[in-house]
Amino acid sequence: MKLKIAYQGVAGAYSHIASMSVYPEQEYLPCDTFEMAMNMVQNGQADFAMIPVENSNAGRVADVHFLLPQTGLHIVGEFFLRIEHQLLGLKGSKPEDIETASSHPQALAQCSQFLKEHNIKPVARIDTAKSCEDIIAFQDKSKAAIASKLAAEIYGLQILASNIENAANNTTRFLIMSREKTIPENDGGKFITSFIFKAKNIPAALYKALGGFATNGINITKLESYLLEGKFVSAQFYLEVEAHPSQQAFKNAMEELAFFSEQVHVLGTYAAADYRYL
Repeated sequence: MKLKIAYQGVAGAYSHIASMSVYPEQEYLPCDTFEMAMNMVQNGQADFAMIPVENSNAGRVADVHFLLPQTGLHIVGEFFLRIEHQLLGLKGSKPEDIETASSHPQALAQCSQFLKEHNIKPVARIDTAKSCEDIIAFQDKSKAAIASKLAAEIYGLQILASNIENAANNTTRFLIMSREKTIPENDGGKFITSFIFKAKNIPAALYKALGGFATNGINITKLESYLLEGKFVSAQFYLEVEAHPSQQAFKNAMEELAFFSEQVHVLGTYAAADYRYL
């Protein structure tokens, strides 16, 4: 039986490409939103959700720290996808004909230099591949979409300009979500553990909460803060560390974190992708 992989977008979206890359020849389920993709996993309609969380050029994509506690899902893997954006138009259109280009806001940000240089107006849409459907519907040669080569093939559009992203190393990181909590065996490799926590509202609480990772020699690879319930006096933190729960150093650090925090919610432990160390 094939695995079912839920992703945000339509066929040809980069999340679709990531799903095919990690889980080739399986069943892929398009969803309108990140939350819908995760809910499909929560409800048993899909085995995994492929969620983009950050881009090397345009920053954070999805706020998984809000969604994961609500859905009860676990992070079981990560995948890095090199993003190559194409300017797509109707058959017979020319690059000089293009006046507007539609795509996801992240893709537009990643191609901002090209758009500015060619005086093309960006138009934000819910998804890169969804923009291709708009181009077909409009049948206007002055309109283009920014999407993948796969999207060009699926929707029968013409590539007017290739690899128009600002940075040559434009890469998006995806997290793989599952209903099942699966912690890989510690085989001596590199692992990432992700969790959210709320530091106590006292002076130096964050400094002391994180101090255990420093004293135990654990590398913090990501730290982000978010306001809770619209209040400016209380913050929640999303943290990723390079460690496995079986390590005594990790256990020591987590004890110190818990002492200076009101809430600690581990989201998952998974093998670190090789791309991190290239």
